[in-house]
Amino acid sequence: MGKDQLTYRFLFAGGGTGGHLYPAIAVAQKILELQPNAKILFVGTKKKIEARVLPKLGFEFKSIWVSGFSRKMTLKNLLFPLKLIISVLQSLLISIKFKPHVAIGTGAYVSGPAIWGASVMGARVVLLEQNSYPGFTNRLLEKKAERIFVSFEESKKYFRDPSKLVNYGNPIRVDIQSQSQEKAFKYFELDPSKKTLVIIGGSLGAGSINKAIEKNLEQLKELGIQILWQTGDNYFENYQKYDDKVVRVKKYFDNISLTYEVANLLIVRAGATTIAEVAALGLPVIFVPSPNVAEDHQYKNAKVLYDSNAADLIKDKEISDAVVEVVKRLIFNTEKLNEYSDNIKKFAKPDAANVIANEIIKLAPNGA
Repeated sequence: MGKDQLTYRFLFAGGGTGGHLYPAIAVAQKILELQPNAKILFVGTKKKIEARVLPKLGFEFKSIWVSGFSRKMTLKNLLFPLKLIISVLQSLLISIKFKPHVAIGTGAYVSGPAIWGASVMGARVVLLEQNSYPGFTNRLLEKKAERIFVSFEESKKYFRDPSKLVNYGNPIRVDIQSQSQEKAFKYFELDPSKKTLVIIGGSLGAGSINKAIEKNLEQLKELGIQILWQTGDNYFENYQKYDDKVVRVKKYFDNISLTYEVANLLIVRAGATTIAEVAALGLPVIFVPSPNVAEDHQYKNAKVLYDSNAADLIKDKEISDAVVEVVKRLIFNTEKLNEYSDNIKKFAKPDAANVIANEIIKLAPNGA
């Protein structure tokens, strides 16, 4: 049977946050461009971002019961062994039915049992590692992986087998592209004549950023700007009361391209996926790295860009006191914003999804 006649089957496992999910979506979208007859299945959990986003994009989605193990002692941890056993059995059943040729894990805890189950059924394993400090699941799955696609050179030292590692950059979605500004301003009901500050704390939200914006909201409005504020799922009910004609409060941005289009300046976390997207689009950014990540990797990521005059940087513990001053200094400074825009583009690797998708296809039966 010729290569073009084969139906490739690819299982993607991961989610929990957009940082784990969206690189997988980017690669899956590119695989379908290259192999339109390919079958794609995502495995995740019912209560996280993947359950909401994937069906809207038309991807088949199966859930398993697994959840993360909290570093703090909680009652939920008592269920962890049971959830893990059941999730392994669920993963085996999913792979028995789907029969994946290649299984792609993104490092979230859900990818552990899902990728293991696929490997037992003979699937070849690929891992996507978005962060400078690899997560526990990807380090655990390294032995089963044939290729590990990293986004930072820094992460290579944490894996044991350098022959499996390659850095093509972090894949970004095919829908991350410039759109009509007029359409974007109408979509969010914003005034195109005003400077727009966009705040993105991630799919779940960033508590410290939200509190800082609330505390300084009147001072920010006095600057004569408008604000598009994404609070995240965990915080929307607390802050939706501030929604008005000048401050647009959203739980989540379903169309991130429209969001980026209205931004004169962004306040964001320094996750690898966010960095890849803003670099590809050349957006002026203030990074507020999350302190709640392994090895403080978000700060390390953002510091590289800050030192290269490609972005501004505020430490999480300083956001409340510094945000107004930094926004005031930047948002009307067109020369500085253009400087940041030009310099951050130098960190972009816009072809990452295409290159990785081609490499994954090669691992399928009779791949080129």
